[in-house]
Amino acid sequence: MVKVNEMKRAVVVGAGTMGHSIAQVFAQHGIETGLADTTGECLERAMRLIRVNLETLADYGSVKREEIPAILGRIIPSTDLAAAAEGADFAIEAVVEVPEVKKAVFQQLERICPDGAVLASNTSSLDVFSIVGEIHRPERLLITHWFAPPHIIPLVEVVPGPKTSPEAMDVAVQLMQRLGKKAVVLKQFVPSFIVNRIQQMIFFGVLEILKNDWASPEDIDLAVKASLGVRLPVVGAVQTLDFTGLDLVDTMIKNALGQSVPFIAEPVSKGHLGVKSSKGLYDYGGRSEEEILRKRDIRYLAVLEQMEKLGAFEPV
Repeated sequence: MVKVNEMKRAVVVGAGTMGHSIAQVFAQHGIETGLADTTGECLERAMRLIRVNLETLADYGSVKREEIPAILGRIIPSTDLAAAAEGADFAIEAVVEVPEVKKAVFQQLERICPDGAVLASNTSSLDVFSIVGEIHRPERLLITHWFAPPHIIPLVEVVPGPKTSPEAMDVAVQLMQRLGKKAVVLKQFVPSFIVNRIQQMIFFGVLEILKNDWASPEDIDLAVKASLGVRLPVVGAVQTLDFTGLDLVDTMIKNALGQSVPFIAEPVSKGHLGVKSSKGLYDYGGRSEEEILRKRDIRYLAVLEQMEKLGAFEPV
């Protein structure tokens, strides 16, 4: 497999909501990128959207305006997949969530791309490894799941299949880092991965509140922004348990489920209660509770200040 710092060409298949923006990210980081779709109209729209994206980034100061023509020049739109994928060291499929379509795309990519190319899907809802079936090089097939809009949101979930090689995973992670992304690696394929699993739980909670008319849509969103919106960027969804106290979390779980869960009960049995004991699910290196809380609170205050400045508590 090609070394990531020597990678010069990629291909994105599917120029829709995700694909056009993914291609833009590659091009912004100096990688010539084929962008394939079935119609010229779709590709024309994709290039228009990419130009608008780049203008927005330039207005914000994230891209130099004079670099826009060169970035656009590194994107080669084509209705011919073979031409778009020729010589690509990394391929990403971002087509419709239809198993037969994805299977056909990967069968073509395997024939077209060089032997050392990594083949990735952007899906989070389908088991692409089962869909693709028997390909000659299953060790180079994996998932890189991006988030909309890909040219802004930094996270990419990198997911192996049952036969994905460690080398292919290393290439994918290093490439995402080269592209300025925060790569999170799952240990195995599980539907919806990390973020969408959590989002699904939020969705069902929101749906229940709306269905029962317990609060207005505006008040639901304000409640989330003015609480979780401040806290989650600082302590995430897991470290927040350390701030709650794992002993209290353990009691809450016992009351709700009638039993403990090992990944909480075991640290509690060892006296690792979270921030107040300087160790829980995270290890705080012997720092005092006061020191840890001060660091958290300064970050909370900074997030809150920025949200106020942006007018984030008002609807977009």
